[in-house]
Amino acid sequence: MTKISDLRAMTPDQLQEELLKLKKEQFNLRFQAATGQMEKTHRVAEVRKTIARIATLQRQQRPA
Repeated sequence: MTKISDLRAMTPDQLQEELLKLKKEQFNLRFQAATGQMEKTHRVAEVRKTIARIATLQRQQRPA
């Protein structure tokens, strides 16, 4: 699980890169769940929450 302090230390480009990586992982996890190959079921919730954290940070960093 990624800590919020680690995410806050990242640059906007790093956050975007991490977001893309997590979205790919989320897709793969959904695919595994659909085919019955999923081993770490808790990872789905972790990835979803981390994606939300990154999206929140990106909104906060956006100029008003």
